[in-house]
Amino acid sequence: MTKQDLAKVAAYAAVFGLVGGVTFEGVNYTANHFIGSAAVESTATPASKLKTTTTSTGSSDGSSEGVSTVAANVLPSIVAINVTVQENTQDVFGRNYSQESSGSGSGIIVAQDDSNLYIATNNHVVQNATSVSVKFNDDSTYTASVRGTDTDSDLAVVEIPMKDLSSDTKNNIKVATLGDSTKVKIGEQSIAIGNALGYGTSVTVGYISAVDREVASEDVNMKLLQTDAAINPGNSGGALVDDEGKVIGINSAKYSDTSVEGMGFAIPISTAVPIINDIIDAQQVSEDEQAYLGIKGTDVSSEISQYYNMPEGIYVGKVTKDSPAGKAGIKTGDIIVKFNGNETTTMDGLKDRLGRCKAGDTVEVVVKRADNGDYKEVTMKVKLGKKSDSTDDQSNDSQSNDSQSGNGSQNGSQGNNGNQNGWGSFFN
Repeated sequence: MTKQDLAKVAAYAAVFGLVGGVTFEGVNYTANHFIGSAAVESTATPASKLKTTTTSTGSSDGSSEGVSTVAANVLPSIVAINVTVQENTQDVFGRNYSQESSGSGSGIIVAQDDSNLYIATNNHVVQNATSVSVKFNDDSTYTASVRGTDTDSDLAVVEIPMKDLSSDTKNNIKVATLGDSTKVKIGEQSIAIGNALGYGTSVTVGYISAVDREVASEDVNMKLLQTDAAINPGNSGGALVDDEGKVIGINSAKYSDTSVEGMGFAIPISTAVPIINDIIDAQQVSEDEQAYLGIKGTDVSSEISQYYNMPEGIYVGKVTKDSPAGKAGIKTGDIIVKFNGNETTTMDGLKDRLGRCKAGDTVEVVVKRADNGDYKEVTMKVKLGKKSDSTDDQSNDSQSNDSQSGNGSQNGSQGNNGNQNGWGSFFN
C-alpha cells in the first residue's frame, strides 16, 4: 500500500461504534492472556509477571469444531466495554454546548491481584470517558475505572476491584494466556473475538496475511499484524488469537475502502505486554507529586519527517529556563524519541508517560540532535521536578488542562494538532 492508501486506515477514535447515530471508524488494539483451566482467584499471578508464551505447532485443522473449541475456551477472557463520553461541540451560530454519547468496545482480562482485576483495551475506547462499565461473558456488568493509558501505542487498562465481583462471576471468567507474536508466521490461522457493533461477543476466522506491516495512522507509525479475519467496529481492544487460543494481537484497525476487503490489523502482543505491565505497575501519582519536565514541543509525524528529512518524534520548540529538561541538557531543536525506555513520538504519549512519574524520579530521555546535517542520538538522565514548583507563565496557564488523574491520560485536545500555537503544551 502507498502512504496515501495507509492514511485511509481509520483514526484512533473509531473502530468502536457510537450509539446515538454516530459511528467512528478507526484503530483498535488488544492484549490478553489465555484462559487457563482455573477460574480467576485472588492468588493469580500479579500483572508485573505478565509474559508471552511460545506458540507450539498448531493442531487445529481450521474446522468449525476446532474453532468452536478455541472460542469456548477464550470467551471467558473477553469482555464488552461500554463508555459514556461528554463531547464539547459548537453549533452553526458559534455557541458551545456539550453532548453526551455512548460507545462500546472490547477488552481482555490480562491479570489480577488481591485488589483488582485488570482488563486491557485500546486507549481510543476509553478516551475522554466519564463512565466505564464492563460486561463479562456471563452477562454480569460492573463499573470499572481507567487505571492508565498510553496514547502512542493506543493501549489502556481498566480495573475492577476484586471485592466488587460476585463469586459466580469469579467462577465464570478467566485470565487470558498471551502467545508470542514474534513467532507468528504468514498463513497461520487467526481468530478475532470481540464486541462487534456492540451486539455482544462475536467470532471471525481468517489467516495471518502479513507480519510487521507498517501502518501510518494519525501521527504514529506502527508495525502491526495483518489478518483477513473480519475486524468490525466494536472489536477495538478485543483479542486476535491463534489456533491454540493464545492471544497474539490486539485488534486495532481495519483498512476502510469500498474496494478493499479482508485487511484488518492488530497490535502484536509481544509489543503490547511491556506497555501493559508499565501501566498496571505504575505508581499512582497524587496531584502534589506530579512531575514536571519543562519543554514545549510538537509532533514530527512520518509525513513531516520525510518532507524535512528529520527523525520522527517530538520536536522541542522551547526549553523552560532552569527546568529539569534544561538542567539535563535537552536543547531547543532536539527531537525526543524515547522516554524512560519506551519509544515516545507524540506529545500526548509523552504526557501519558510523564503522568506515571513522580517529582524527584530520574528518567532516561533519548533525543536525536542535529549534527552537521545529520542527527546523532544523545541519551540524558533527567531528574524530574515538581509540577507545583513550575514558575513559567505558560506552564502555569496550561496546568489546568494537563492535570489529570495520576495516570496522565489526556483528551487529545492539547499536545499536537489541537494546540493553537502549534507547539503542544508545557509539561508541568
